Amino acid sequence: MDAPILINGQIQFDGDHSQPVANPAHHQETVGRRAVGTGGFARAAVEAASQAFGEWSSMTAAERAEIMLAGADAIEAGNAERATLLTREHGKPLAEAAHDVGGAPKILRYYAGLADRFDSPDVTEDNLGRIVRLLRPMGPTAVIAPWNAPVYLSYLMIAPALLAGNTIVMKPPSYTPLAVTDTLLQLDQHLPPGVINVVPGSGPEVGSALVRHPAVRNIRFTGSTETGKQLMRDAADTVKNIGLELGGNDPAIVLEGATISDLLISEFVRGVFAGTGQICYNIKRIYVHRSHYDEFVDRFTSAVDEMVVGDGLEPAVTMGPLNNEAQYKFVDALVDRTRSAGATVATVGRRHDPTTWDEGWFILPSVVTGLTQGAELVECEQFGPVIPIIAFDDESEAVDLANQSEFGLAASVWDDDVDHGFEVARRIEAGTVFVNVHRVGASDVSMEFGGFKQSGLGRGHGWVAVEENSELQVLAHRPGWVEATSHH
Repeated sequence: MDAPILINGQIQFDGDHSQPVANPAHHQETVGRRAVGTGGFARAAVEAASQAFGEWSSMTAAERAEIMLAGADAIEAGNAERATLLTREHGKPLAEAAHDVGGAPKILRYYAGLADRFDSPDVTEDNLGRIVRLLRPMGPTAVIAPWNAPVYLSYLMIAPALLAGNTIVMKPPSYTPLAVTDTLLQLDQHLPPGVINVVPGSGPEVGSALVRHPAVRNIRFTGSTETGKQLMRDAADTVKNIGLELGGNDPAIVLEGATISDLLISEFVRGVFAGTGQICYNIKRIYVHRSHYDEFVDRFTSAVDEMVVGDGLEPAVTMGPLNNEAQYKFVDALVDRTRSAGATVATVGRRHDPTTWDEGWFILPSVVTGLTQGAELVECEQFGPVIPIIAFDDESEAVDLANQSEFGLAASVWDDDVDHGFEVARRIEAGTVFVNVHRVGASDVSMEFGGFKQSGLGRGHGWVAVEENSELQVLAHRPGWVEATSHH
């Protein structure tokens, strides 16, 4: 499988200007190759998107939705094989990969279902006259996607932009470009040429060229906070619309009123270790009321010890490798520093195949106790399978600890009394606060999502994502106001 350049409906791939995509479970194995785009390709893609914008934006949303639905059907037909491809390029277990690639048709269909709302202006009539509020497409849109959930997160940005009438230039993630590009090639066959364009390449080369291009009016980015800051600087000269979903350091608070049940423990295991911990809104620090602390730590650690780490294509494996060498080195060193600082690090779980362990970016899960709030592991976004657990004595303390972060993407509160859980949740500084759940799937495509503080700008998911990919235009006829004021 190759990830080519796609501009104006034309596929371009030059093997001499491509890079291998490695299998993180067997990092000497090449899964496929990705084209290495340049700023020149990025500019050509923007030109194609600009030329296609007139036709695409002049359609009704209902007409665009029909095309999106046809694309969803075409993508879905290949998703079984595509899930295997995604596991090979990303590392995640096959069930997680199937959920990821399944996002493409699911999300396209959801946004296609909002077409009537887009096509129905809001009209106000009173004694002053008439006001019509309608949504208008913004223009060529740059979509820059992350490597951790490349298909699902890409389509959360692509689908509302398409429904709103924007054309797209997509920079797929360098580590995991294959499955998502394959879906885009399928979608492109149902779209007018130039509506979707794909330019693989580096952030400093392709990403920067897209963000700086004066014809790009809209930017959708999911990734690290540091990259998001650079993107804002690059976009400032041409005052673009920007949506950023950035990093998280998501707390989970287990209140005194919670029962430490098997279900609660299993939910925490999924919420921490899905995607090998490489998910923006995974649980990344756990605060447990002191009355439950010992029981929670013991039962949680025992459950984590049941995890099987290995190649995600193996049915018995429940956690794959880290995706790439840089992330592996960061997490491995973080665990070593945490242990050296005096914390208790329980590294548990088992290796599925010890004989091939050194062939991949594998790391066993670790449960860490004995840390205080200021510790590096508590303060940073670890993006890996290592989790700190800290005791607290009262709710106000727990809320204060949860809020001591530059991030505010998601959080969770756990309590048998759901209403009380909501009361505590309102005090937490995060864009989404779950009660008695906190994992992939809990934030459905229909539920608004985005961060406080340095976790991002704007909101995705749901109708608000369509609004954020649109310009609000007001048409006004005010004869009553003119008549009333003309006498003065």
